[in-house]
Amino acid sequence: MRALALSLFLLALPGMMLAQDTDLELVLLADASGSIDSREIAFQRQGYAMALTDPEVLEAIKGTAYGTIAVTYVEWAQDTAVVVPWTRIDGLQAAEGFASRLLATPRRASGRNAIGRALLEGLRQIEENDIQGWRRVIDFSGDSANNHAGPAIAEARAQVLAAGITINALPILRPDDPGRAHGGLEALYEERIIGGMGAFVVTAESRASFASAVKRKLVLEISGQMPGAPQVAELAPKKHHPTTE
Repeated sequence: MRALALSLFLLALPGMMLAQDTDLELVLLADASGSIDSREIAFQRQGYAMALTDPEVLEAIKGTAYGTIAVTYVEWAQDTAVVVPWTRIDGLQAAEGFASRLLATPRRASGRNAIGRALLEGLRQIEENDIQGWRRVIDFSGDSANNHAGPAIAEARAQVLAAGITINALPILRPDDPGRAHGGLEALYEERIIGGMGAFVVTAESRASFASAVKRKLVLEISGQMPGAPQVAELAPKKHHPTTE
């Protein structure tokens, strides 16, 4: 009987060990709505490509419990589209492969803002993949808090949080944004979008500072440093860009 119990334990052990096989499942939800033209789509993707291959980000990945993360890049608007499917990143080669696919794939999403729908797509991407991550995060970026179609933001956010997934956000400010203290985009993202354990905001003060803000946020997310207060990237002068949707 004791031998049988031991055999059953050993058979179950591999499954137990595979219960978690990566440190972080990360959905990168990037704005592709009408306020983002093709040039800016390329600029955003370049920012993520640069950040994911940056030595500081790769060092953060190396320092995780599993030494690996899983990432997918999804663009959102009135519809959503996967630009790069789930990819395990455990070093420079995998990161460069992800970046190459990101930069080479044509734009796929279009239309007006549907933030609630985007958050639910992030939830679906995490729940339906074949990856078991210790932490699960949706990384939402955008230049507006409007929601013109699909589920309400509050309803979608509640579903994501109920699944135990954290939502972090990267607002991209307009030159005329009134600022956090006056109900600007940063404050709206704090109030309406982020949530879950250690959720935070890192702000791109302008599109010119976007890549640096992405890098900063990725390092925080990957390393598990979840600050309670918003982290603001004040790295470049603001420049004009089109009115948001």
